[in-house]
Amino acid sequence: MADTVCDDRPLTLDDLTEYFAVGSKPASEWRVGAEHEKFGFHLTTHESVAYDGPGGIEAMLKGLMRFGWEGVYEDRADGGQTLIALSRGGANISLEPGGQFELSGAPLNSMHEICEETGNHLQEVKTVADELGLGFLGLGFHPALKRSDAAIMPKGRYVIMRRYMPLVGNLGLDMMLRTCTVQANLDFSSEADMVAKFRTSLALQPIATALFANSPFTEGKPNGFLSARANVWTDTDPDRTGMLDFVFEDGFDFERYARYALDVPMYFVKRNGLYVDVAGKSFKDFIDGRLEGVEGRATMKDWSDHTTTIFPEVRLKTYLEMRGADGGPWSRLCALPALWTGIFYDDAALAAAWDLCKHWTREDREGVRRDVNRLGLKAVVAGRTVQDVARDMIAISREGLKRRARLDGGFIDETTYLGELEAIADSGVTPAERLLEKYHGEWQGDISRVFEECAY
Repeated sequence: MADTVCDDRPLTLDDLTEYFAVGSKPASEWRVGAEHEKFGFHLTTHESVAYDGPGGIEAMLKGLMRFGWEGVYEDRADGGQTLIALSRGGANISLEPGGQFELSGAPLNSMHEICEETGNHLQEVKTVADELGLGFLGLGFHPALKRSDAAIMPKGRYVIMRRYMPLVGNLGLDMMLRTCTVQANLDFSSEADMVAKFRTSLALQPIATALFANSPFTEGKPNGFLSARANVWTDTDPDRTGMLDFVFEDGFDFERYARYALDVPMYFVKRNGLYVDVAGKSFKDFIDGRLEGVEGRATMKDWSDHTTTIFPEVRLKTYLEMRGADGGPWSRLCALPALWTGIFYDDAALAAAWDLCKHWTREDREGVRRDVNRLGLKAVVAGRTVQDVARDMIAISREGLKRRARLDGGFIDETTYLGELEAIADSGVTPAERLLEKYHGEWQGDISRVFEECAY
């Protein structure tokens, strides 16, 4: 999709809808993509890592190039370029607004490949980080950093978002600067398959939030949440976040999602390699050529860019993104894609997972989304504890993964990656509660211990 102005005709709703529809592919071509973010910190001070300097994020990116990563650069208004990302073999390393390091993995065939990719990445990162005196932390919310002390990454879109976020919510800057997540991206075969997967995963996303809850600290002390990261999303921007009630309505389809995305206010337009601030403006006006400050009409590249600025708990692109989990250790970075793959890529598992939640009302879905942030697996939805639903959800995924029968070299199937989640669900104790036990016990209130025990 070219980054150009297109004046020959305005985009139509059919064009916008087709952008999502073309993601449909036969099951033989289904893949899984895993993403995770992590906080960088200086080993000696635990402070966040600036972009510039001998021990900065730019130095990290350049150091990783020895492993075959290629630089991705962004144009600046002064004519120069800024190194903002790396790419290699379908995978990318990119920077979140506060310097969080993100791996967006390549689309892969199995959980074994995903876990190998993730492990190799973490080892490469550690090799370079050790040389620079840096460490990386796996949590959902930064345990010690004040918002005012966060490093700011020099990416054009983040300048625009930082200005706009406080206008539409109280916690948007925290989302940008102090949160980390782990995500899984999965395919669909048709519009009907997309609808079934979207509804099931959106309803069950709070269950994943509880299983992965791992952010109980803010600025060195317990914050009253088990997933402070998930709570941040409840007060970031109501226009582009949430549980998307319309997904559960009769007639939901690609076009309905396109209409939703069309109504979400814009952040930016990219022209000649530079970001133009149009935050709060209408994409409809852009299509009509009436967007003040931008010449011409919207292109499909503009539409693609716009869809990346929408942040519901599950996001539709040319695949579905699971967005409900806190960052954590290597084992749980592998567990999240395994959980959703077992459900999504087996018809019987998908039907069974839908049976868990198909009777939930809007109030049930909104209530459990809110309650798991504080209560974790002890929250209740439609008369059942989240712990019980989580056990069922994991068991369904396990059966789906068994039937997939993707074996590694030792003839072990993908169910091995669910072991930690099964232990969490059986105990009813979230990772966040384990950290709180240590904080009040052996750590004796010393938050610095988290930089040792939760570092990669």
